[in-house]
Amino acid sequence: MRVAILGLAFAIAGVAAAGTAMGQPAAPMEHHDAKVKIPSTSLTITAEGKSVTLSLADLQAMPQRTLKVHNGHSNVDETYTGVGMDDLLKKFGLTLENGGAKKVYHSYVRAEGTDKYFVLYSASELEPALHTGDAIVALTVNGQPLTEDGKFKFVAGAEKKPARWVTNVTAITIVTVE
Repeated sequence: MRVAILGLAFAIAGVAAAGTAMGQPAAPMEHHDAKVKIPSTSLTITAEGKSVTLSLADLQAMPQRTLKVHNGHSNVDETYTGVGMDDLLKKFGLTLENGGAKKVYHSYVRAEGTDKYFVLYSASELEPALHTGDAIVALTVNGQPLTEDGKFKFVAGAEKKPARWVTNVTAITIVTVE
């Protein structure tokens, strides 16, 4: 069985190599940084069929949190400041308080940028009482407003690589699965 699987893998690799050797281009790899960047100007949060659109001023008025991270894409240390994801989730009833643990354990969060790149997190990954990492909707980097990343950037400190960060974040959807 193992020999058959290895043989199939080599056959597929051979066909792919033959295609490129015959002058046919290899299929391009999709990468979210290659898309046109449209700056985010507002953040829409949706939960249980209800949506709220927040402006930069709305988020600046909320409690701020600072997160120091290493950006593996640019290989530099950065300091982001913004609103904690747990604080945003609490506004939509996603909290461990008052018997809400089941809802937290059964929910996930989808963060999407203006380029339609999106990531998923379990809600418990965004709950400080359950997870050592912190996640924020960043408004500044190194004390300066975000520029090419739009007004908002989803940043998570527990990530070894920033693959689940979202620049120009424009939508956060909270989904509870029953």
